[in-house]
Amino acid sequence: MEQSIARITAIGSYVPDKKMTNFDLEKLVETNDEWIVQRTGIRERRISEPDQYTSDLCVSAAQDLMRRYDKSLVDVDLILVATTTPDFIFPSVAAILQDKLGISRSVGVIDLSAACSGFVYALHVAQGMVASGLHRKVLVFGADTMSKITDYTDRSTCILFGDGAGVVLVETDPEESSFLAYHQGTEGIGGAHVYLKGIAENMKGTDLSNTGTLVQNGREVFRWAVRNVPEGVKAILAKGPFTTNDVDWFIPHSANLRIIEPICERTGIPLERTLYSLVNFGNTSAATIPLALDLGIREGKLRDGERILIYGFGAGLTHAGLLLNWNLDPEVSISSV
Repeated sequence: MEQSIARITAIGSYVPDKKMTNFDLEKLVETNDEWIVQRTGIRERRISEPDQYTSDLCVSAAQDLMRRYDKSLVDVDLILVATTTPDFIFPSVAAILQDKLGISRSVGVIDLSAACSGFVYALHVAQGMVASGLHRKVLVFGADTMSKITDYTDRSTCILFGDGAGVVLVETDPEESSFLAYHQGTEGIGGAHVYLKGIAENMKGTDLSNTGTLVQNGREVFRWAVRNVPEGVKAILAKGPFTTNDVDWFIPHSANLRIIEPICERTGIPLERTLYSLVNFGNTSAATIPLALDLGIREGKLRDGERILIYGFGAGLTHAGLLLNWNLDPEVSISSV
């Protein structure tokens, strides 16, 4: 089978209109704006309407991509959706999107569950599918409606999460690849530190008596991420070989600014060269990295030819990173998030 080169050619994003500020949260739990900002860096987050689901956010993100880059999605031959908040257990969000976006019925559809690492994993899969020659045009979403699984009586988690969606188009290219190096890892024993109850009645180290909202041990996740992400970053750079000076922008998962700061310190990548989406959008799980990427474009920070290191980490416990050569097709128009 003929080998191909995979390139990211377009990006789109969407967040719901409804805002939940730190001052709004003061009315729900014992907290305040200063406490939240000091411990997380988050000032507000976007919240989906009761009848607005992950597929709806994805449709709006795809429409944003099509509008800005004048792209047709009819001939997309694979849809990948990284999410842990699907509309249904089945059908998949990807299958729903085939219908809502009017994509050819010959398309393949896959939902990928890797929580906050999901978008990076999905990009890696897309690159492999295109490079192998099996697919030519892959739509990759990172999207979550975290507000629908958040316990708004638990101040340790409800201050963190918001809703959003991002999408990129990965296509064959005759000359230039977007993908330079990759690294991934899993520590399954840590699954008890971040979980959402499903059909199982037990999991080692957990109390499954909760009624279906997210449970997180923030302290343990912090320790794990600060230890593992810098090691993963070093592993990616070693494959070049590259150094931190070869990275123009670092985009880690926007879980919490207090996690990002020590990760930057341990990797040697300055916070000034780090992009994140948490200040106004909160932790949107699989959507944080594509939202941060798109914010970088809209704010005029990301430029063609730059190297961008993205790194996701979260439930599983999973982590994954990609070093990208950033070179999108020209935008036709720009609309704000």
